[in-house]
Amino acid sequence: MKNTKIKTFVLSFFALVLFTGLMSCKKDSDKPSKSAHKVVFKLEASAGSNLSVAVYGYDAKTTTNTGLSGTTWTSPEITVPAGTNIAIISGGGDGLNANSTIKAQVYVDGELKEEGTGSGTVLSAQASFQF
Repeated sequence: MKNTKIKTFVLSFFALVLFTGLMSCKKDSDKPSKSAHKVVFKLEASAGSNLSVAVYGYDAKTTTNTGLSGTTWTSPEITVPAGTNIAIISGGGDGLNANSTIKAQVYVDGELKEEGTGSGTVLSAQASFQF
């Protein structure tokens, strides 16, 4: 029961972070993408850690994956349409110890554009890329 509450909390936290990130973009300063792009999102945790959740997407179109396991996760490649403002990922899991780390990455057209990191026994990281 305790594990379910922790996962629910972590998932809720990531959804809130993602929503806040999307809503904090100012419309008057956004420069939407002029063309479509291929985007891939990745999570990587240090050895002995375990990923559990990923929330990723673009603009207001997000996907949530729960029940992840292992130290690496990669999203399917998605094509974001012209006019897209932002691509974003949040992820989390359990660290082996206080020195455990996590990386969240956004790749656009095969190139790493943004990376966020975190550490600890409760892992979380976010990365976003504005077109």
